[in-house]
Amino acid sequence: MTQIYLLGSLRNPKVPQLAEELRLEGFKVFDDWYAAGPEADDKWQDYEESRERDFEEALRSGAAASHVFGYDLYHMNQSDLVVMLMPCGKSGHLEFGYARGQAMPGFIYFDGGEPDRWDVMYKYATDVAFTLITLKHRLAPYMDYKYQGRDVDQSFIGETI
Repeated sequence: MTQIYLLGSLRNPKVPQLAEELRLEGFKVFDDWYAAGPEADDKWQDYEESRERDFEEALRSGAAASHVFGYDLYHMNQSDLVVMLMPCGKSGHLEFGYARGQAMPGFIYFDGGEPDRWDVMYKYATDVAFTLITLKHRLAPYMDYKYQGRDVDQSFIGETI
């Protein structure tokens, strides 16, 4: 069964809805990262600042950052393709770029139709969709797809940046 890593914003309430729609199509969907809740990044920042760490230090030496990063990376590397639900923030875009850089198929779903502001860099995607029906149609050929990517060296997880 093809596993999709669903990328999106912790603040987008449509993430679990899309995940369920894709499961009903027969895909295995990883969206467990969503359980952290809409304030996860804010709470992490508050915690690190209470320890008098700036952003750079929190990324370099904070255990929370290393664990969350490693968790997401591990599960992305276990997946066969990614779907990014828009709107999506910087983290989702970085994860999407990582997946495409690993030659993993990547689809972008613009829930609600075409964006007001176009961006040519979305051509990095395997494909884009503006309706759920179109997304399902574009994913259908990948129903039994298994990503044959490279062996990914994850030894850097937890190291300093």
